[in-house]
Amino acid sequence: MDERDLAKTNGYGRIALGAGLALAPGLAGRSWVGGDASSTGAKVFASALGARDVALGLGVVLALKNDAPARGWLEGAALADVVDFAATALAGSAIPKASRWGIMALAAGSAVQCALIARTIDD
Repeated sequence: MDERDLAKTNGYGRIALGAGLALAPGLAGRSWVGGDASSTGAKVFASALGARDVALGLGVVLALKNDAPARGWLEGAALADVVDFAATALAGSAIPKASRWGIMALAAGSAVQCALIARTIDD
């Protein structure tokens, strides 16, 4: 799998996860923050966060499809993942342990992948 394939896979995964948060914020958000996800405020944030990830994923996928620069989209995605990691880590025991560690692993892996791919994707 080359860097373009990895970037596309990350983009499509981000679209899928983002769509879940945007379209079913209470359900998808529960897997991240637990029972607090059912509050109206949490649903607003989950929907907005989901839309962010859909936009970033689409940016990557469409840039690659149209042979346009993808670096900036990947750097933006890496930054978003770093913030997701940090916010989740800072929440500590306020969110379920399994969710916390799962989200942190997903965010860290995606941040590293996006950052590494961004360095050479447009060369």
